Amino acid sequence: MNHVYPVFHKAFRRTLISDPEIDSSQKISTENPGNVAKTGQDVSQFVHRITEIIRDENSTFSMEHSLGEAGLTFDSDTVDKILKRCFKARDAAIRFFYWVKLQPGFQHTAQTYNTMLYIAGEAKEFDLIKRLLDEMNSEECPKDIKTWTILVSHYGKAKQLGEALKTFKEMKKSGFDPDETVYGSMVLSLCNARKSELAAEFYKEMALSGMKLDSHGYKLLMTCLGEAGDIFGVRSVGNDMLKIAGMPKCAVHSSMMQSLSISGRFGDAIKLVNEIRGENSSLEEYQVLFKGLCRACRMNNALELLGVICKHEGAIDRDVYEILINGYLRIGEISVACVLLNSMKKLGFLPSVSTYTDIVQHLFRMNAYEEGCRLYEEMKESGLEPDVVAMTALVAGHVCHSQFSKAKEAFDNMKERGIKPTWKAYSIYIKELCKINEPEQAFELLKEMKSFKMNAGQETCQIVISLLEKAGKLEKVQLVKQMSNAFALQNQEPDLADVHISQELFCEETKTHSSNSGLESLDNEPLLPLMNELELGHPSQKTYSDQDLQDACRILLSFSDWSVLQEGLEKSTIKFTPHLVHEIMRKCQIHGNSTLRFFSWVGRIPGYHHTTETYNLAIKISGSAKDFKHMKSLYLEMRRKGCLITADTWTIMLAQYGRVGLTNMALRRFKAMKFKKYNPDRNTYKYMIMFLCGKKGRKVEEAILIFKEMLGVGFSPDQETLEIYLTCLCEVGKLSDARDCVDSLSKVSFTDQFRYSVLVKALCRAGKLDEALALSKELGTLDQYIYGSLVHGLLRAGRVDEALKMVGKMTLDGFSPTVHVYTSFLVHYFKEKQMEKALEIFRKMREDGCEPSIITYSALIRGYMNQGLAIDAWNTFWLMKLKGPFPDFETYSMFISCLCRDGRSEEALQLIYDMMEDGIIPSTLNFRTVYYGLNREGKHDLAHTVLQAKWALMKRRKFST
Repeated sequence: MNHVYPVFHKAFRRTLISDPEIDSSQKISTENPGNVAKTGQDVSQFVHRITEIIRDENSTFSMEHSLGEAGLTFDSDTVDKILKRCFKARDAAIRFFYWVKLQPGFQHTAQTYNTMLYIAGEAKEFDLIKRLLDEMNSEECPKDIKTWTILVSHYGKAKQLGEALKTFKEMKKSGFDPDETVYGSMVLSLCNARKSELAAEFYKEMALSGMKLDSHGYKLLMTCLGEAGDIFGVRSVGNDMLKIAGMPKCAVHSSMMQSLSISGRFGDAIKLVNEIRGENSSLEEYQVLFKGLCRACRMNNALELLGVICKHEGAIDRDVYEILINGYLRIGEISVACVLLNSMKKLGFLPSVSTYTDIVQHLFRMNAYEEGCRLYEEMKESGLEPDVVAMTALVAGHVCHSQFSKAKEAFDNMKERGIKPTWKAYSIYIKELCKINEPEQAFELLKEMKSFKMNAGQETCQIVISLLEKAGKLEKVQLVKQMSNAFALQNQEPDLADVHISQELFCEETKTHSSNSGLESLDNEPLLPLMNELELGHPSQKTYSDQDLQDACRILLSFSDWSVLQEGLEKSTIKFTPHLVHEIMRKCQIHGNSTLRFFSWVGRIPGYHHTTETYNLAIKISGSAKDFKHMKSLYLEMRRKGCLITADTWTIMLAQYGRVGLTNMALRRFKAMKFKKYNPDRNTYKYMIMFLCGKKGRKVEEAILIFKEMLGVGFSPDQETLEIYLTCLCEVGKLSDARDCVDSLSKVSFTDQFRYSVLVKALCRAGKLDEALALSKELGTLDQYIYGSLVHGLLRAGRVDEALKMVGKMTLDGFSPTVHVYTSFLVHYFKEKQMEKALEIFRKMREDGCEPSIITYSALIRGYMNQGLAIDAWNTFWLMKLKGPFPDFETYSMFISCLCRDGRSEEALQLIYDMMEDGIIPSTLNFRTVYYGLNREGKHDLAHTVLQAKWALMKRRKFST
């Protein structure tokens, strides 16, 4: 018999053959090891004990060894129960599944295969699913209706519609009639994928067979049909809800209203209101539409409907008031919301905690701190108990207004009252602290989250790491990185004691990898990712509907012809607000031409006015495409229309010049900014120094003057700025200036160790190795960062023996080699064509628990290519794309160069297209490298397509032609 996972099988056999002394704690004592216990209680205990062995990660002996020594036999029902108990421990379940398969006399059944298929499906391990199905076929294990249901359900949930449809057809060919669950899974999957016509066809088949959906399924189907403009279909499904499902008329009307509102078909929803007005309609039916209109910020239509509600009911209740308040908050009319709140209280309605919380949040955001606190206290005095959301809002408000003691008191009070802060509460608190540059308090909260086994998430950890690095708290940086790695390894699957086939499918959010290089121009430099740190002031709270955002983005990304796009926008029912426009531009910024034409078009809509934030983003998008002419015209238009110009506006403009090496233009903008009485902020100084110190357009003297000016006005450099500045000084031989700079920073909040570790790193980068070694001797006590820099410098200089001695000294001082050290050795050995040593270093790095960085993987790819091992290079690259860290601009550029040098320019061309798909803009150099490579290989037609792709990209990104 051909088994899957032969490696597992060999390991199991080796374990079973070996016979070391067994730890008594790992043995299962049973009077009759050859039989499964008879009673239900005994079976339960037996299953529980076996599960403990399988899931025990701290055992001295392997799971297979412990089970083998127990001498147990299993039947399929018991195995099925054990697998279900191991649902969360997926890897352990797989190992047990294949171990038990090898036991004499045991054979898996459809039941055990179904459970394993479900576990694999929940983990989205579709390769494993295919292998399991192949095994079922080879073992002639028949599939049952549950098998097909599991497959259709999980392919649908994962949005693999092709596989789901194929499986559905195979199911029917195999003689199985799809049941209500299978049909429901297909309909919901197609609705989630917005395949309205196919969903309608499957639903018709289902309805003709007398089957019905649940209420969630009906609503989702009607919403999908409504979005596609199939109003007849919506009404038809509504009739089926009445006739086939037997739902009450008011519930059906409410569902139809909700679906039409979600899909933005408010006109059709209003028609439905007019139709049912004469019937015995309920307030709930009106409220659904009223709520939809308020959520979509269509307050005029909402007020018209309010008149209908008043005529119908005679008066409006508390729910209607709260919906109205929420609607006005969404459009930023906080004063109207407060008036409505007071009216509501005068009429004797007690506002809910959520309504109070919404208003309090908006008051804090509008800098009405005292009023927000007063309203919060009023809520408590009225007898309402604040929930975790309300208390989190209060904490965030205190932090935003630098009331740290009050914030801590409120957060501690939450815990004292028995309200456990949620993941979101911690995340909001941490992010608010980071916004006002309080990383150490954020660090303490991260430690608290870890103690509660809460996963802070990679994004939150990265924000804290960045601020701690800027503050020079390098020890804490390492601790947060360790936490981040630990969080990444946590299994976030729900702990289910049993596996069942759910009859409800939930719409999954699409995970889109967002690259930091999304706005890189056609002349990328290593400094470009730093541009994403520029804050454009976009709103933190949504004041628009998600449906409007999706519709607008879909229109902008669907065609390249502006006239077609404009027609689509004009026909839409989208209500544009500055917040919505900002978010649309942010999501579509890689398509600069369409986005900037949209910006111009929306600015001409009567009643709409662009804000500083929308202008700033438009300026950044123009500059990122090197369309400086349009960038300047936007600035002049902004000034002409009286829109507030801020320091951020100037910083964004000068940064666009600086990042492509036009430092003279950047300096002119910097001087003009100060001449017009705009005070440069920390970001302005940071980017000016970094661009002036860059390889392209370097101006060292000007950088020195601006650095001193920055210190003079009270801004201290962050770690990144300091490293680039000192490296520049060392590279041009201004070592005394570099030393004076480090000494002068003693007055700022940098420790001596941190300042000198940065200087050592700069000297090593600049090739001033002897000076770096002399400085390290002066310091006496070295940290792991200085050791890492010295090892890197020694290896670059070819002084391997000294580098190895330095690692030995580092270890004696109690420091483990860092990823920097390992990567330096990896690069060196590949450079010296010592392949085996390089791979040994990589293996040791992984064994020691040191996670490779993007630089490590890039070095590995380059090393493989230099050794002529293109397949290994590709495997490493795809591993990065699959597991992370995701390839960045530098990785792509390096790989493209290596492929073209190796005569594989056609593969490099594919990487160009992959870059664009990942939101990374290829540089002019990338295009040129592939173009020359293809011509060298005699592939002239393909070379011409490279030029066409470059021109098309430029056209897509620039407004000016």
